[in-house]
Amino acid sequence: MLNRVKRSLGKLFVVPSIRMPRIRFPRIRLSLPHVSIPFGKIGAVLGAINTSLLVFVGVIGLAVSFINQNQIGNVIHWLSPILPFKLENILWTGAWLNVTDQFVFDGIMAAQANFALTIGVSIGLIVLGFMLHATNFAAWWRAFKAAPMAIIRSPISAYRKITVWRNWLLAKIEYLNSESAKWKTTFKIMMSPYTLLRALGFSPQMAIGLLAVGGTAGTGVVVNETVLADRSFSNGDSGIYAAPALNPSATLEETMAWRKENSGLGKEDNTLRVVMGSTPVREIKIENVTVGTVYTGGAIPSSAHTSVGGTAAAATAVLIGGTVVAGENAVSTYLEVGEFLIEKSRCTFMYFDNITAHTINVIGNASDGQSINQTPGTSRMRAVGGGHHQAEAMVTSGGSYDRIHIDAPTSAVNGKIDKITLSNLYTEGGSCSFDRMKIGTLTIRLNEVGGGGNAGAADGFATKEFKINQSVTAANWNVSDNVEVTIAAPTETVTNE
Repeated sequence: MLNRVKRSLGKLFVVPSIRMPRIRFPRIRLSLPHVSIPFGKIGAVLGAINTSLLVFVGVIGLAVSFINQNQIGNVIHWLSPILPFKLENILWTGAWLNVTDQFVFDGIMAAQANFALTIGVSIGLIVLGFMLHATNFAAWWRAFKAAPMAIIRSPISAYRKITVWRNWLLAKIEYLNSESAKWKTTFKIMMSPYTLLRALGFSPQMAIGLLAVGGTAGTGVVVNETVLADRSFSNGDSGIYAAPALNPSATLEETMAWRKENSGLGKEDNTLRVVMGSTPVREIKIENVTVGTVYTGGAIPSSAHTSVGGTAAAATAVLIGGTVVAGENAVSTYLEVGEFLIEKSRCTFMYFDNITAHTINVIGNASDGQSINQTPGTSRMRAVGGGHHQAEAMVTSGGSYDRIHIDAPTSAVNGKIDKITLSNLYTEGGSCSFDRMKIGTLTIRLNEVGGGGNAGAADGFATKEFKINQSVTAANWNVSDNVEVTIAAPTETVTNE
């Protein structure tokens, strides 16, 4: 009841409130320099010093215990530069220390007299020093107990770390291999129109021309026009190459062109010729090619060749060898070859003259008349090197040519080739002649020779289309399974013009 009366009177009579103003005084802050004392580091340093002293005293005790008494004099003599050692008023306490020779001697004798006690105290000091240095005894004890198993498991741990690096490396290699395979597939797709035309018998120039004019191959044609714009040996393009260059020499093509009689007819040479110089070549490999008149429209150039004291050929579809250089003081040349292989080829005639070899293998050849003279010789085994300056291999596969010619026309400069491989040559209209060569191993195998007869007329075996003349000598001959059979001239294939 009383509270209600108070509330009613409070509503009728309002008493004003008076607030005193607040006065704020500025705070004065005094910044004192912060000085941090590295007690932890100081303690670590003092602990290390204490450990070092305890271990040092323990090691001295062990050493003194085992000193031979006959060597004590040597020890005192070794300490003579610092003895006697005297220290007075130590830390202003008035205490003094005087170490003399006699004092050292008596100390060593006393330590050895109490051998067991000295050993025990010394070992105890060493152990105490190391234990005081170990701040965490629990961790130290766990590490001590885990040490044997860590040693046992260390090979496994090392192997696991190695496998991590191995897997990382293999992942990178697999990625690079996959990218390489993708790029290889891409280029094969881009090259497919050109490869198809070459497989149908078109020459490189004709294939490029059809791709450029046709325009039906889309993006692949544009890429082929860019990639195949320059003629090269590896692409099977005809031309005159100055070995070891892989692109035709414009200078040689201008001076050595054989088809000058056709210059007014708009025709160009279609000969594959390699001119050897002073640079040795690791390998020349020509395979899967058509040569001469075996394709429609093909023609053998004016290329008669007569070897010195050997065979005369009215025309040569393939001519490989040195050169008889004419002129005053001129020196004729040879081809020096480590290994020469001609196999699985078809020639109208095949002649070998003026060749010296260490080993000649004539195996499994079929010819429409043959004459193989096995003349003994004394030629050495041979290989051609050149170190860093030897040229890389010149390799071509596929193509149609009027003629193949490898020679060394420069006076006194023999051509040097470590290996020549002629495989699957299909020729007609001229001979395959090999003359003026020095060879390590010459292998002639599985070839078919014939179809020329007597001026093109069949005459049985009277004309010897396959000849190895007496001017060919070898220290070792291996001649087997060569037969004479009637072989007709090959039929003409599709034109490449």
